[in-house]
Amino acid sequence: MKITDVKTIFADRFLYVQVYTDAGITGLGESGAWGYLEASAKAVEKYQKYLIGKDPLRIEHHWQYMYRWSHFRGAAIMGAISAIDIALWDIAGKHFDVPVYQLLGGKTRDVARVYAHVFGSTTEELVSNCLRAKELGFTAVGHISPFIPESPNMPHAKKITDAVERVSKYREALGTDVDICVEIHRQLTPSEAIVLGRALEPLQPFFYEDPILPDSIDQMAFVASHINIPIATGERIHTIYEFEELLSRNAVQYVRPDVCLAGGISHSKKIAALAEARHVGVVPHNPLSPVSTAACVQIAACIPNFALQEYPHSMSQEAPRGNELVTEPLKIERGHLVVPDKPGIGVELDEAALDRFPMVPRNLSTRLRYDGSVIDQ
Repeated sequence: MKITDVKTIFADRFLYVQVYTDAGITGLGESGAWGYLEASAKAVEKYQKYLIGKDPLRIEHHWQYMYRWSHFRGAAIMGAISAIDIALWDIAGKHFDVPVYQLLGGKTRDVARVYAHVFGSTTEELVSNCLRAKELGFTAVGHISPFIPESPNMPHAKKITDAVERVSKYREALGTDVDICVEIHRQLTPSEAIVLGRALEPLQPFFYEDPILPDSIDQMAFVASHINIPIATGERIHTIYEFEELLSRNAVQYVRPDVCLAGGISHSKKIAALAEARHVGVVPHNPLSPVSTAACVQIAACIPNFALQEYPHSMSQEAPRGNELVTEPLKIERGHLVVPDKPGIGVELDEAALDRFPMVPRNLSTRLRYDGSVIDQ
């Protein structure tokens, strides 16, 4: 079996990669470099020249060949490698007529617990959407911020006090039947993150996500050592080497590899193994389409330290049409994704739907404070 072509497909806010073979088997993957999908597509074009004519089953060899060709890497490059890797695993599963997880050691679970994305511009909207998620059967909610758009412009005391009150309202509304994953979006300094983290401890959040910028692992470790709630981070880093640094400094209690950015299924499995050795849970990052979700579930199915899966399709304002881009989305039951038994990653693009969802480019629109200074996006 040989690779005959590698194509990129833009649809809505997503970039897909399809790998074709002379056996009639096609593999599907997705890039997670969501801010720079055009650059990621160009990287796929470069790798296409290498891949055509190669055996698609030599997945690890191709991964290493693409990654080690030059030292110039980053999110756009890793998004391209990830999408190709996922597509090659999809081909392998279809070739052997088994789900990908079966090639990675088999199932460790039958369902993957998820957290629903909760959005809202006011506290009332956020509380209402938390309750809606609970009514829909979700046992965890996430992507939920303690801040509102005005928060960055507030004095320190008000910003922290309001944030704690807001999470208290989430907890009061949900009781202890639903876990809360608090999303900070890197908007705090280390000192602010410690103050807020300590104040949130009585509310028992499942995790405290990205409290500070990911630029300094030492500072993330400093925050982790001063609070008693778990930190979840890793969505913006790409390699096992970076994750090992996080883990070795005890800077994280839940790693968040993005399967479509952190080297695909091949590399994410390795990241999970590093975390397993330190009793750290895995919460795959997934703000993308059902193709990303399907790839994430293959990892969730075969690792022992899976903790929770991000699920953006039920209530999300970010990707409301995602499920329409695949012929048959994964099944969700009572807040859990059912691990599929179809060969490959378990989903296929709906070719007929692609024309209805042309590319929606993401324009540069970094947020600013009232004084004109930049807030991390």
